[in-house]
Amino acid sequence: METAERTEIQRKILQGAFSMFCQRGIKSVSMDDIAQHLAMSKKTLYKWFKNKDQVVYDSTSDYLYCIQHDCEGFIEQATNAIDELFQIMKLTKQVFSKIHPSIFHDLQKYHRDSWELWMRHKNSFMLEKVKGNIVRGMQEGLFRQDLDVEVMARMRLAILELPFNAEVFPPHDFDIKQVQLAVLEHYMLGMATLKGHKLINEYKQITEEE
Repeated sequence: METAERTEIQRKILQGAFSMFCQRGIKSVSMDDIAQHLAMSKKTLYKWFKNKDQVVYDSTSDYLYCIQHDCEGFIEQATNAIDELFQIMKLTKQVFSKIHPSIFHDLQKYHRDSWELWMRHKNSFMLEKVKGNIVRGMQEGLFRQDLDVEVMARMRLAILELPFNAEVFPPHDFDIKQVQLAVLEHYMLGMATLKGHKLINEYKQITEEE
């Protein structure tokens, strides 16, 4: 995914708007709210963006571009497949500690183009990275050799949005970030060999002591 070149004012608007979407959900934030938050007139806002839908799409696009860049960096620095997953856990903590529980629902229901953008990111970039991690773990003897890579990778992506399902995990009862980490750990342990389990426990101890 490539993000378009932005002017300074466009970047300010998109960053401010996305921050509000993450805090309050997308549906509850209006163009008036964005203008007021950024201390600018609605006229200025509409000079750069024709409507809220464009703000949502462009801010989502920029955010996914940044996430992809960060993910590539974590993968490149990781010393093995399990280290890679723990690096992704750190990214997960950063991402989901800031995102409102309704954000996926709002995208899917009210902003279809932005939802399709997320789905392309998930089913292309993320799918390839997950499959790459599984293959790497199998080659390193950390993941079981009998794994069906395609099935495991698609299962991982299928449960990615599960913590945001209010019927399964009511937001007033569950911390989305903790649910995401628990799901990721369960996924990781289910694939691991004995060697992998030992390494996971070592990384967990290091993480808990930090």
